[in-house]
Amino acid sequence: MNKTGKHTYGQILKSSALIGGSSVLNIGFGIVRTKVMALLLGPTGVGLLGVYWSISEVARGIAGMGINNSGVRQIAEAVGSGDAQRLARTVMTLRRVAFYSGALGALLLLLLSKPVSWLTFGDGRHVGAVALLSLAVFFGDVSSGQGALVQGMRRIGDLARMNVLGAFYGTFFSIVIVYFYYRRGVAEQGVVPSLVCVSAMSIITSWWFARKIKVDRIRMTLRQVVRETSALLKLGVVFMASGLMAMGAAYLVRVIVLRKIGLEAAGYYQAAWALGGLYIGFILQAMGADFYPRLTAVANDNAECNRLVNEQAEVGLLLAGPGVIATLTFAPLVIGLFYSASFGPAVEILRWICLGMMLRVASWPMGFILLAKGEGGFFFWTELLSNLLFVGLVWVSIPVFGLKGTGIAFFGLYVLYWIGIYFVVRRVSGFRWSAANRRLGLLFVPLVAAAFAGWYFLPRSVEMAFGAVLTLLTGIYSLKMVCTLIPLERLPPFAQKAVRFFRSAPANTPV
Repeated sequence: MNKTGKHTYGQILKSSALIGGSSVLNIGFGIVRTKVMALLLGPTGVGLLGVYWSISEVARGIAGMGINNSGVRQIAEAVGSGDAQRLARTVMTLRRVAFYSGALGALLLLLLSKPVSWLTFGDGRHVGAVALLSLAVFFGDVSSGQGALVQGMRRIGDLARMNVLGAFYGTFFSIVIVYFYYRRGVAEQGVVPSLVCVSAMSIITSWWFARKIKVDRIRMTLRQVVRETSALLKLGVVFMASGLMAMGAAYLVRVIVLRKIGLEAAGYYQAAWALGGLYIGFILQAMGADFYPRLTAVANDNAECNRLVNEQAEVGLLLAGPGVIATLTFAPLVIGLFYSASFGPAVEILRWICLGMMLRVASWPMGFILLAKGEGGFFFWTELLSNLLFVGLVWVSIPVFGLKGTGIAFFGLYVLYWIGIYFVVRRVSGFRWSAANRRLGLLFVPLVAAAFAGWYFLPRSVEMAFGAVLTLLTGIYSLKMVCTLIPLERLPPFAQKAVRFFRSAPANTPV
């Protein structure tokens, strides 16, 4: 392993520790928020929360025009150029576009609140609530622009703190709001105000950290404004289309569940979906937070680009494997902890989603090759086909498998996506899986399959004991492998303690 490679593994774990640490705190807030919402709202209210959330995300996707992703790329390139004037122009343009696009998106949702209500719920009783969501759209888009600035500057520590504070304040005030309505006997009326509150808290915290970034004050000519805006929106439109397709697919899936089965079933699906991405979320957030800007800097060097992707995938799989096996094993306990016993039907959906999440970790680093290289066409078509495929699989699976068909569809999607994206990036950059990643695949695939199958073929107590043993063994193995990649002294303090506890440091690593 060359020095550059060692530095890369260290950077991957450092960013994963920072973003992952903030995600752990966010998970804690999420446990509190989700538990309280489940108790106050019940499955029907949680389903309503998921539907409203999907509406706001679709509106934000349209209004944001992808500037949160293209902004990260533009700022990372400006920082890499060392040109202070170019950086100032990019930052100023990003801030302006985020504000005006957010305002436009909020206005559009306000004007279209009636048809959106009819399209989603089949009646006009929710028009006022949909109109109120326009505030969440405006706050969310401005916050995303400020977050793109922090991320593009690679201020990973500030990004982590920003996420934690936003989650804390959002959790506190959203619970207060829903509880206020609950005391009045109309808890479901507090759902939309709570979503608006979460967005409001995110804009406040993102502004606090974005304001610390100092850039030169400059005057821009009309030609410079047009040029910078065009550069920001050129790739941003592709990002917008991709994000809109993903959010649109999420929205359509919830509508399909709502129409075919009912609002309570939508609540079960929302619970499983939220928990399925909880642990994997911190790994994927770390990829987006630090890996994407680093990959952009070497996007023109195919060999270096492919090496970074393989290394990111290797660390991602090592971190994800034990967590996925644990979730598969303890899914009923997890559902009971985060929600309540009345959410039992969500367990089987969650287990299928976990299978898809494991493949998601393996495939996401490859997708970043297209983003870093600015391959908008390839990126657009892969996203379009995968989202259409997901909606189609859900539509077909629900009549055959019932509600668990949503989870089966998600797993099927990522089986096909993993195969498809591999061939796409192989054409774009000549990417091939490293020997280390092939070995990890051969290890984790049968173990995850065994943990999944145990649910159906073993008595519950035996299945949980078997899964617990698999979780412990894969956790120790992953820790050992991470230690072979990164010197012990470069690990976070909590990881160093775990290594010493299990005495798993390799012989040539000072303990």
